[in-house]
Amino acid sequence: MIVEDEKRLALSLAKGLTAEGYAVDVVHDGREGLHRATETTYDLLILDIMLPGMNGYRVCAALRAAGHDVPILMLTAKDGEYDEAEGLDTGADDYLTKPFSYVVLVARIKALLRRRQGPGASPVRVHGDLKVDTAARRVYLGEDEVALTAKEFAVLEHLVLRAGEVVSKADILEHVWDFAYEGDPNIVEVYVSALRRKLRAGLIRTVRGAGYRLDGATP
Repeated sequence: MIVEDEKRLALSLAKGLTAEGYAVDVVHDGREGLHRATETTYDLLILDIMLPGMNGYRVCAALRAAGHDVPILMLTAKDGEYDEAEGLDTGADDYLTKPFSYVVLVARIKALLRRRQGPGASPVRVHGDLKVDTAARRVYLGEDEVALTAKEFAVLEHLVLRAGEVVSKADILEHVWDFAYEGDPNIVEVYVSALRRKLRAGLIRTVRGAGYRLDGATP
C-alpha cells in the first residue's frame, strides 16, 4: 500500500509497481492508511511522512504499538539526519528522501521483501520441476524458461508461496489485484487457465468451492 498525499506521485508509483507485477492500493490520508493497514494484510507499506489526518511517524508508531510487523518504507521531502532517525525510531524499516530514483525505490522494496522472508531465505521457489525466481521474476519448467505476463507471474507467485495449500479466489484477487478492483472476479479463472496452458494442465488443481492448489509437481 502507498500512503502518499501527492496524488500524481502516488498514482505514478502505483502504475509503475503494478507494471512490475505488484498489487497496489493507494490512499492519500494518514488515518485512512492506518485503518486500511490494520484491516488488510499487506506485504509492504510505502508511507509518506507529511500526511493529512495523521503524519507518517504516528501511523508507523501506531502500527508497531499494535504489533504489526509489516515492512515500512518511509518517504519524505526532508533530508535531515534527525528526521531519518525519528522515522527509524518509530519502527520504520527503511527511509527514502524525495526526490528519489524509481529504480532505487524498486530495489529498496525488493530488499525489504527479501528480508521479510528471513535470513538466508532464497528468492527461488522450487516445486518439482517448476522453479519460480521471485527476485528476477522468471519462471522455469524443467530446463525451459516460460514467459509470463506480470499478472500471470503474480498469480503463480502467490500460489507457489503457498504450495500445497488451497488458495481461495478472493485471496488471489486481494493479493494480485487492488482493493478498488470492481471487475468480474472470474478474472482469476482466466489467468489460471492461461497458466495451465503455458505450464502444464495438472499443475494447478481446482478445489471445487474452495479455490486452487499448486499440485502435480512432476509430469
